[in-house]
Amino acid sequence: MMIKKKIRSYVRFSILFLLTVISLRAFSQNETPPFWKEVQAFKKQDSIAAPATGQVLFIGSSSFTYWTKAQQDFPNHKILNRAFGGSSFPDLIRFADVVIYPYKPKQIVIYCGDNDLAASDTVSPELVFERFKTLFTMMRTKLPGVAVAFVAIKPSPSRERLMPKANLANSWIRDFLAKEKNTAFIDVYHAMLRDGKPMPEIFREDNLHMNEKGYVIWQKLMEPYLLK
Repeated sequence: MMIKKKIRSYVRFSILFLLTVISLRAFSQNETPPFWKEVQAFKKQDSIAAPATGQVLFIGSSSFTYWTKAQQDFPNHKILNRAFGGSSFPDLIRFADVVIYPYKPKQIVIYCGDNDLAASDTVSPELVFERFKTLFTMMRTKLPGVAVAFVAIKPSPSRERLMPKANLANSWIRDFLAKEKNTAFIDVYHAMLRDGKPMPEIFREDNLHMNEKGYVIWQKLMEPYLLK
């Protein structure tokens, strides 16, 4: 029974990985895939002043993009932020050669999955989990032994209907990382709730992105997990 379960899991992962590769090749025919300008801006910035290797790399979507004071909030760590707003796991996979591998970080901290779920009702927690595993496997292949931390998909007032899906995806990612070496799952999800609902005072007017109060919560929870 255990062998059959492992085989089914391997087959699902192989199919997802193949679909991802096909998707990336399809985009290669297009000169301007999503977030092309943002990624090219990173490349230009790096060509002017190449970042030092061995930093803590933040990747993912707008919750990291808007964290412009991340280095200030983590003074005991060297932070390199390469998140781009609106991105989902397929985007991180597509641009991993630009926004992840070249930096040779000591640790990769990921915030992603929020936009995956919001993109379509057909995106299930299992699909988000499988996308995460694809990215994780790619990173561990290219950067063996690199530390990986995942910041839980957050709850937000504007996406309250997605909370059950986010919570389920978080639980699967948490359980997966618990079995992997040199990893961490940072549970910001529950710290952002009051009586089971997102705390409105920690969000901007759009009810999606956090304000300074929200980042204070994240900073306190993330600090113990970041490598110096």
